[in-house]
Amino acid sequence: MDIELFVLCDAATEMGGKMNLLGTFDTITSPAMPAVHPHCALALRLRFYRIEEGQHSVRINIADEDGRMVVPGLEGNLMIRFGPQDRSAVANLVLNLNQLKFDKAGEYSINLAMDGRQEKSLPLFVKLREKPATLPPPSKEDSPS
Repeated sequence: MDIELFVLCDAATEMGGKMNLLGTFDTITSPAMPAVHPHCALALRLRFYRIEEGQHSVRINIADEDGRMVVPGLEGNLMIRFGPQDRSAVANLVLNLNQLKFDKAGEYSINLAMDGRQEKSLPLFVKLREKPATLPPPSKEDSPS
């Protein structure tokens, strides 16, 4: 199996074998913690070869730096089938994620496991948005007379 695409984005759709992605990213900024990200999508395109025909388990989780899960792991199965002339087959997956909550700023990881084996991790950085510097009020000496 080859992972052709594994990204976090603002939105993704799949139609007729085509993936459509909008705004891939790896950083979320928030004015305060905990941070809640209203909506994003995880998009995957997996290529399987004839020897891999059949059922495969998929597990995705998002963990903080200490390995604690942000949300319960997402699990499912894929059934990969081939036509008589196919040398490979593709599975496109779009997982819509709503109201993701991050308790603290830091580095998180989005982990993909196939058939019980860790395959890939994406970094996700959650940062506290710095407040813009404010200028002190003008002194009386700076005021026009």
